[in-house]
Amino acid sequence: MKLLYLALALLFATSTEGYAQDAFGVVTSKGKELFNNVKTVVFVMGGFGLVGLAVGAIFGAVKWKWFASLAFGLLILAIASQIVTYFTNTSDAKFNDSL
Repeated sequence: MKLLYLALALLFATSTEGYAQDAFGVVTSKGKELFNNVKTVVFVMGGFGLVGLAVGAIFGAVKWKWFASLAFGLLILAIASQIVTYFTNTSDAKFNDSL
């Protein structure tokens, strides 16, 4: 197994830069796709969580602090693409905007 890892490391070390850029491009595009898909699921689950916490907080079963924490977390997730775009100084982050 160690020989396989050594051969793989040697392959990447001796390959041209074009292969490495293509590999990083694939990883980057898959990461963006995964982020967008996970964000959709988190928004659906977070929406149900917000409704549940709001009802619980109205009847005194849950603290309003928990509701505010979940709402703030969902807000941060919603503006994540704008944050990445701001810090990288690019306009092609290619994340789906939620706002």
